[in-house]
Amino acid sequence: MSSFPVDRSFAQDCDAADPLAGFRGRFAIDDPSLIYLDGNSLGMLPLATAKRIAEVVRREWGTGLVRSWAQWIALPGRAGDLLGSCLLGAAPGQVLVCDSTTVNLYKLACAGLGARPGRTVIVTDDDNFPTDRYVLAGIAAERGAELRMIHTDMDSGVTPDAVRAAVDGGTALVSLSHVAYRSGALADMAQITGIVHDAGALVLWDLCHSAGSVPVGLDACEADLAVGCTYKYLNAGPGAPAFLYVSGRLHNALRQPIQGWFGQREQFRMGPDYDPVPGIGRFLTGTPDIAGTAAVEEGARLLAEAGMDRLRDKGQRLTDYLIALADAWLVPLGCAVATPRDPARRGSHVCLRHPDAWRIGQALIHEGVIGDYRTPDRLRLGPTPITTRYTDIWDAMDATRRILAGKGYEDFPAEPAQVT
Repeated sequence: MSSFPVDRSFAQDCDAADPLAGFRGRFAIDDPSLIYLDGNSLGMLPLATAKRIAEVVRREWGTGLVRSWAQWIALPGRAGDLLGSCLLGAAPGQVLVCDSTTVNLYKLACAGLGARPGRTVIVTDDDNFPTDRYVLAGIAAERGAELRMIHTDMDSGVTPDAVRAAVDGGTALVSLSHVAYRSGALADMAQITGIVHDAGALVLWDLCHSAGSVPVGLDACEADLAVGCTYKYLNAGPGAPAFLYVSGRLHNALRQPIQGWFGQREQFRMGPDYDPVPGIGRFLTGTPDIAGTAAVEEGARLLAEAGMDRLRDKGQRLTDYLIALADAWLVPLGCAVATPRDPARRGSHVCLRHPDAWRIGQALIHEGVIGDYRTPDRLRLGPTPITTRYTDIWDAMDATRRILAGKGYEDFPAEPAQVT
């Protein structure tokens, strides 16, 4: 267990020495008193992104009109290469910004299953993000495959031993999250990928909660496939296009199931038959979201400037500090830490377990501290290294302590309102 001084002056000293402190001023922060610990759901708006989108809308679209396609056409690959080189450990020509995470997951899972003829088993874990499980279940039903579920501890995440026990000669594809969406547990990508390959299968990684928060070495781990969203740590905005990774060794071996015109060779000949372009471009589908992809590029540039090593170091320090204050102040009041304590085993968010987690979260929002809730009883707090201060952690934990001690959460509904 890490030990930190509990007085606020320690947090102030950490902020004064923080090499990333200057980046906070490059984001739109309209309410300086707000403590935002939900960047693992939706990142803040970089000022450069607002300027870039305005330029895309007013000059490139408004003035350039269709003439701007000459510069837009390469944007999905250019933004993908920036993500790959700076954040994902992927050489050029293996990452594209396109579609949504769900659509990309469907494309790559279908392609991976099809690349292993005679094998009919897809493996995932029962605490994987819902869209992953739903998509894989749909593919299994459509293709007559078996979806095999690994039972995973909600707090500690999927383990190499559990994966080893689940794969066999019938396994075609294993699809897992690198960082667990609920607890923040970080999977051992290199070891698990090796286990999957030893079984003759392909592995598909969901990077939604790791891209931009932890170093990802796709090429070094010899990963096969990956998908991820860009509106969390990449700060590309709500509904921004996702990304996909396909290892170069698999480009010509995989069949893209959504045969759209942007993946077609000699696209503007408008030929009668689908003939996919060589390389990563075959995994494009339809016309790309230009404004959204421009936002991805700006977010990636900002994180590249900050440096993934510095972001990871601060993310570990912030979460260590949050856990230490939770141990000192919140555990005696009925909370439990539901995230791995080893900083090497977690991403950049922390879950606290409490029977009234939903109401505590609502009370915190009322106090100007924005986190979020995950079933069944988790308060999820996501410090974002590029914007979160150590004093934000102290103030958030102090507010939580006061709410718990005074039972201030009892003034709020016991469960989320149902949407009808």
